[in-house]
Amino acid sequence: MTAGQGPGERTTASAERPGDHGVPVLGQLLVAHPRAVLETHARLGDATAVVALDQLLPVMRWLRDDPAAAFDMLMDATAVDWLPREPRFEVVYHLYSLARGHRLRVRAAVPEHPGQVPSLCDLWASANWMEREIFDLYGLDFEGHPDLRRILLYDDFEGHPLRKDYAKTRRQPLVGPRN
Repeated sequence: MTAGQGPGERTTASAERPGDHGVPVLGQLLVAHPRAVLETHARLGDATAVVALDQLLPVMRWLRDDPAAAFDMLMDATAVDWLPREPRFEVVYHLYSLARGHRLRVRAAVPEHPGQVPSLCDLWASANWMEREIFDLYGLDFEGHPDLRRILLYDDFEGHPLRKDYAKTRRQPLVGPRN
C-alpha cells in the first residue's frame, strides 16, 4: 500500500490479478476464491491476502477446512483505524497451520458505517475474546458473535480508545465500588 492509498485498494502495479508470490497457499486460495482476493503480497516473508469483507467468512472457512491450507489456529485478530481513509477500518487475522507449518495474514477493509464484520467464533473458539477486544477498543460489531460485550474496559466507559478520533484528554465517568 502506498501513501494515500486505502486498505484493499490496488496500486497500478498490482491492478492485474493478485499472484501467489511463491507461496503455495496463496496460489491455492486464488484458485479457490478468485473473486474474493483483492490483493496479495509476501513482503519480508509474510504471506498476506486482502479479501473482500463480504467474502471473509467463506474464505476463512476454506482456509480452515481445506486439507492443503489446514489453518487450524487463529493466532491473533486485531483492527487498524486508517482515519481519514475510507474504508476507515481494517480487520487483520493471523493464521497458522500446525500440520503444515505455514502462516498467513488475512486482511479485510471495513467501512465505518455500519462497521460490521462477520464473526469467526464458529470457526475458531479463540476468536471469541479477540473479537470482544476489537469491539471494546475500536467499536466494530461482529455479526453472529455469541457474547459481544466489553472485555477490557468497564461497562460505563464511553467510546473506543484505539480509534484515532478518540480524544486522549477525554474524561470518563467515575465508577465507584460495586458491592
